[in-house]
Amino acid sequence: MRYLLRKLAFYVVALWAALTLNFLVPRLMPGNPVDLMLSKLATKGPVTPTTRNAIEALLGTDTHSSLWNQYWTYLHHLVTGDLGTSIAYFPAPVSQVIGQTLPWTVGLIGLATVISFAIGILLGRAAGWRRGSWVDNLIPVTTMLQSVPYFWLALLLLFLLGSTWPVFPLSGGYDVYSVTPGWSLPFAQSVLYHGALPALTIVISSVGGWMLGMRNMMVSTMSEDFVVTAEAKGLTPRRIRSRYVARNAVLPSISGFAISLGFVVAGSIVTEAVFSYPGIGSALLLAVGNNDYALMQGVFLIITLAVLGANLLVDLLYGVIDPRTRARS
Repeated sequence: MRYLLRKLAFYVVALWAALTLNFLVPRLMPGNPVDLMLSKLATKGPVTPTTRNAIEALLGTDTHSSLWNQYWTYLHHLVTGDLGTSIAYFPAPVSQVIGQTLPWTVGLIGLATVISFAIGILLGRAAGWRRGSWVDNLIPVTTMLQSVPYFWLALLLLFLLGSTWPVFPLSGGYDVYSVTPGWSLPFAQSVLYHGALPALTIVISSVGGWMLGMRNMMVSTMSEDFVVTAEAKGLTPRRIRSRYVARNAVLPSISGFAISLGFVVAGSIVTEAVFSYPGIGSALLLAVGNNDYALMQGVFLIITLAVLGANLLVDLLYGVIDPRTRARS
């Protein structure tokens, strides 16, 4: 219980610090969302001070009040679940924009991350257990693909499989001309078809790191004393590989996997920009271009909660897998 309380206290403080930075960073950027909105309204006629005050109240960016008052208002709105109104998608609330774009990102980036992790761990376990085999010889190829800049690999696959040999569509999350969004088989098939190429790019670019890390940890763990003892007891190679070697070798990879899951939202920006995918990364880019404080803060909040939640989960999982971490805490 003391181990759990220490972890929760740490993450509460980390959450407060992240929320404070989330408040400050957009306001330190040049530009003002109210001025941007007023410039659009000015093209249709004169704008009065009353209009400016009304827009500031609507967007929650009262530039006349002190930064401290704005901070407390920001925290109050977070507690009440009010994330504000988006300028880029005006007049839609930020919660609605995030609710519409987040499932696309989690479905694509999250699923692709899980697939690449599972493939990399399985291949790395086989490569480490049987050094010199054909699986082990795949590592230089996979690490080379990982070293290639991600956006370049995405553009290359888009050119080859989307343009030269049109196997996959070039952009979008689904076919907007032939299917209607909803819980239907044609829509699900269209989503999978449009997401196959971005997911393939993520898997190709990340599987090498998981494979190499697991392979090296397998080789290192196989020389430990407890493995030698297990072999001396006459245990089967399959049990030694699964229960003794792989279980201990996978611990560092689990930590990295949790961090990768936490950054699913943040890591989606390049993917969605290249493939014009309608996820939260595209919404964040649009928010930055329009100085949309509310939407930027909402997306950063989701990233913060995802990263902290993933790290808390792996800390608790570490305590279950490796009891030594509880003893040291």
